[in-house]
Amino acid sequence: MEPEAPFRGQVFTVTALTLAVKQMMGGVFRDIFVEGEVSNLSESANGHLYFNLKDRESLLAAVMFKWDARKYSLELQDGVQVRVWGSLDVYAKSGKYQIVVKKVEALSKGNLYLEFEKLKKKLEEEGLFAQQHKKEIPAYPQRIGVVTSPTGAAVRDILSVLKRRNPHLEVFIAPVLVQGDKAAPQIAQAIEDLNQFTPTLDVLLVGRGGGSMEDLWAFNEEIVARAIFKSKIPVISCVGHEVDFTIADFVADLRAPTPSAAAELVVQNSQNTAEQIANLQKRMLQAVSLFYERFKRRFDLAVNSRAFKNPEILTQDKEQQLDEFSLRLENAWANKLTDFSHRFNVARQKLRALGPQAVLKRGYSITRKQDGTVVSHTAQTKPGETIYVQVQDGMIHTEVK
Repeated sequence: MEPEAPFRGQVFTVTALTLAVKQMMGGVFRDIFVEGEVSNLSESANGHLYFNLKDRESLLAAVMFKWDARKYSLELQDGVQVRVWGSLDVYAKSGKYQIVVKKVEALSKGNLYLEFEKLKKKLEEEGLFAQQHKKEIPAYPQRIGVVTSPTGAAVRDILSVLKRRNPHLEVFIAPVLVQGDKAAPQIAQAIEDLNQFTPTLDVLLVGRGGGSMEDLWAFNEEIVARAIFKSKIPVISCVGHEVDFTIADFVADLRAPTPSAAAELVVQNSQNTAEQIANLQKRMLQAVSLFYERFKRRFDLAVNSRAFKNPEILTQDKEQQLDEFSLRLENAWANKLTDFSHRFNVARQKLRALGPQAVLKRGYSITRKQDGTVVSHTAQTKPGETIYVQVQDGMIHTEVK
């Protein structure tokens, strides 16, 4: 028979269900001991400690509040094997379960951890981790080398992402062991071999799936670190899960948290560019369609308009305006000519009235000497001199007495 399900069919809100799980979990897993390796340790601004406890297969979130942390002189570090005492709890806001640690004691720092720290310090002092030696990952790689196990989940994840995102890439797999004593030399040799390819590869992905520190140890070997550093091709390290760090991660030109994430990083620019091109193409088609619709509407209006069917309509108003303008121009010139003629006649009459002939008609005369000089004073003449007197109808010659 199936065990009884006391809440079968019951409807919960998210908050109610979370609080129920919190209460049940706290009641069952109270005052327990848990052993594991510390990883991803951090301290909040308020002094609370957050870290993970992990073993070969699983990960457990942990929190130690500052009032409990102050009681212990133990300095927690990533990689330290510890035994903690506390109770399981659920952080309702995120729905994440965690162990609230009340006490902690160190078990040991394994030999592997000490070797890791020793080699890390040595290579760091030699400059193998220096940013100045990091090579830029190409934005649009076409030829990609992958150093990993040919049968593991990592290679399947990488190939799946690359094929989905950009099926036109050339991918070269260098099959190697990724665990055990022979793994590190094979990994280093594969990196060296891929550097000899012609044409040159654009980027190398070096890594494997998750595991314990022992499982990942090949990527902490000095021979692998130096092979990555010597590589002329940019290297992306992708070892384990996000919480796992290896020497290869520090030496590589770029670290990816997982193998599939490394594949995403390699093709993300190509994917973004493809999406941008697709968006631009869509916008262009929309713009062309809109332009066509507007043009078609205007064309239809033009074709169906009276002007298109009777083109003379377009010039009728202009022709009539031209006639009116011509008439106004003719009238203006006629008025100008009439006015000019009138003014000319008036001026001619005034000129005639003021002219010599008009004066002579009124009984006046003009006296000139023989040389034509007009005589206006008696002193201009002398006795016996002949002078000429002009009257209305002729000239009189007379002698001065």
